[in-house]
Amino acid sequence: MVVFETSHGDIEIELFEKEAPESVKNFLQYVDDGHYAGTIFHRVIADFMIQGGGMDAGFSSKKTRAPIKNEAKNGLKNERGTLAMARTNDINSATSQFFINLKDNDFLDNKPGSFGYAVFGRVTEGLDVVDKIAAVKTGRRKGYDDAPLEDVTIVAARRADGK
Repeated sequence: MVVFETSHGDIEIELFEKEAPESVKNFLQYVDDGHYAGTIFHRVIADFMIQGGGMDAGFSSKKTRAPIKNEAKNGLKNERGTLAMARTNDINSATSQFFINLKDNDFLDNKPGSFGYAVFGRVTEGLDVVDKIAAVKTGRRKGYDDAPLEDVTIVAARRADGK
C-alpha cells in the first residue's frame, strides 16, 4: 500500500505486485526515492483520467530512471479507480508517470491490435479525492492542454506500512 498526500486530500493505493511485478517495483522505487514529492497532476481529463508523477509545479520534467517493460498483458483492466503506467507511443517507455482511471476505460486494455496500458494498482481509499481532482478547472498552461489551471500537488508519497 502507498499513500499519496495531495493538496486535495489523501489517496491510498493497493499495488498488484503479483500481476505487475516490474511496474510495482519501479513505482515503489520512485516512492522510496521521494521522487513524487512536489510533483503535480499535470493532465486532468474529466470522465477519463488524471495523470501525474513526472513534472514539478513549473511543468518541468523530473529526472527519471530507464523505462520499464510494459506489463499490459497481465489480465488487469483499466477500470474506475485503477492506476496504470503512462507511456508514449513507444510501448515500453513508462518511467515515473502514472494515471488514475476515472471510469472504466476498456479501450486502454491489452487486446489484439492495441498493446494497452499496464494496470498496477487501485485506489482503496480517497476515490472522492480523485474525483475532486478530476473536477478542477483545466485549460492550456505552460504549453500543455488539459492542465489544471491551479496546481494539484502530490505533497508526499509513502508506503502505508512505513517500510
